[in-house]
Amino acid sequence: MRRTHKCDELTVADKGKTVELIGWVQSVRDHGGVMFVDLRDREGITQIVFHPSAGEVYERAQKLRDESVIQIKGTVELREEGTKNPNLKTGDIEVDCKEMLVHNVCEVLPFPLDDDRADKVNEDLRLQYRYLDLRRPRNLNLLRARHKASAAIRNYLNSQDFIEIETPILFKSTPEGAREFLVPSRLNPGCFYALNQSPQQYKQMLMVSGVERYYQMAKCFRDEDLRADRQPEFTQIDIEMSFVDREDMYALIEGMLKKVWKEVIGVDIPTPFPRMPYFEAMNRYGVDKPDTRFGIELQDFTEVFKGSSFKVFSGAANSEGGAVKAINAKGLADITQGELKSLEDGARAMGAKGLAFIKAENGEWKSPILKFLSEAEKSALKERLNIEDGDVVFFAATDWEKACSILGRVRLDCARLLQSRGKLDIPWNKFNFLWVIEFPLMLFDEEQQRYVAAHHPFTSPVEEDIPLLDSDPLKVRGQHYDIVLNGTELGGGSIRIHNPTLQEKVFKDVLKIPADVVESRFGYMLKAFKFGAPPHGGIALGFDRLVSIITNRPSIRDIIAFPKTQRGQDLMAQSPSPVTEKQLRDLSISVNLPEETENKK
Repeated sequence: MRRTHKCDELTVADKGKTVELIGWVQSVRDHGGVMFVDLRDREGITQIVFHPSAGEVYERAQKLRDESVIQIKGTVELREEGTKNPNLKTGDIEVDCKEMLVHNVCEVLPFPLDDDRADKVNEDLRLQYRYLDLRRPRNLNLLRARHKASAAIRNYLNSQDFIEIETPILFKSTPEGAREFLVPSRLNPGCFYALNQSPQQYKQMLMVSGVERYYQMAKCFRDEDLRADRQPEFTQIDIEMSFVDREDMYALIEGMLKKVWKEVIGVDIPTPFPRMPYFEAMNRYGVDKPDTRFGIELQDFTEVFKGSSFKVFSGAANSEGGAVKAINAKGLADITQGELKSLEDGARAMGAKGLAFIKAENGEWKSPILKFLSEAEKSALKERLNIEDGDVVFFAATDWEKACSILGRVRLDCARLLQSRGKLDIPWNKFNFLWVIEFPLMLFDEEQQRYVAAHHPFTSPVEEDIPLLDSDPLKVRGQHYDIVLNGTELGGGSIRIHNPTLQEKVFKDVLKIPADVVESRFGYMLKAFKFGAPPHGGIALGFDRLVSIITNRPSIRDIIAFPKTQRGQDLMAQSPSPVTEKQLRDLSISVNLPEETENKK
């Protein structure tokens, strides 16, 4: 089809030109015998005018419906004074239509397509008609921003001598990670692929292959419970490099993110990014992905309460690994009972038995625990937390990590309450990047009664900590790093183990993975490492999450063209769906539905 211009291009300089445009009918207006149509394409809007002198074309224009697809031919005219639209790039002109071809007539829309009204429509209905929802200017702009971010990443990594390589989506099951999607193999009855959670092992094999610098906008899959920042299939920026250390990785990623922010939203990000060890992040913010745009930092009062008559505090303070932590939510003493109950529920979800607090109101402190506190303890609290009238202090007393996590959750909830009251400013477009480093290599799983990898079993320990693998694995630091932005983990990575002896030791001696399991899952890796594996490291960043932050959208569903619901359903295509008995027979599998599912049928 021939169109001479897009719907955002015509200006006063085009006066008198004969032009052809094509697009969707944004709106139709009858102004006393003259018809006006706003014609929209991907780029913008142009006003089309139909005069009665156009005869049959005018009559057909009277029957147009919103969102019908038309093609017009006409002459560019200047709008009369007082009718110009300064909000449109084409607001000074209109096209006097002489010919019109109607390509498709739109049925009655299930919901309005302007952003303000569509946002109030139930999301399930919008996802059912996602092809209509995507016509909205905001959603098209979100897809455009995603494209710009992807292009900036590719251009940057290409300039750094990386090679983009696709790795298989069908992989082998590794059940020690997140829950996987399994795919039955028709050619190998009884055997299954797993959809790749991450190309981790493949990209390490590429390093052994001598690729040196690899990247991929990788599709990854996890069968996990969904929320605003999770989808069963998602895209990650997957990167691996040979002959590098952590400093090389920090510099690379900072340069890449700086380019993305500049090219997508025109913001200059200062580099280098600050760095914070894991234990400091937990101690100060109660989480390993701290939002540093505001204060309300955790303070440690373990030593203060060791001799306290309040047994909850002294018990935790005197126990091995115990701690008493506190935060001051300044200005939140007007908290309601409902809000306080919500804070307590959040704390309980993190393992707290309750949520002790002190309010400072009208020149006095109010709290059920006040009678148990000595003057020296109250003085220490007031001095270190700077308690003033209108403040409220919250406590956590249990083992150190749990106490940090409890108050980390309370801190974020308090920040939201203060922000809703206008007492705390947390601008979305203040971008506080942070490297969180020096994570523990190992955690101890009480249920399994064994050590488990804090990140994944391929993470290299800090070299000077390697001897501790035998004596005290919990003290071993990993060469692991997370890139954090405004309280969200954008991605994480590590320098990998490339020595086959060390990797085998981690698998068998520390993680206690049986030798036959090591061989079946990782045997080819250990074998490959014996053929000249280079030192290497990498990182993976959540691309969907990155774009949702840079465009200020609360859910990654907003920036994915065809997302799934929180039940993992594609409402537009009605997927997942049952399959035929023949399909199941061909795959040599049968379906055993839960009883409640059978009853629903």
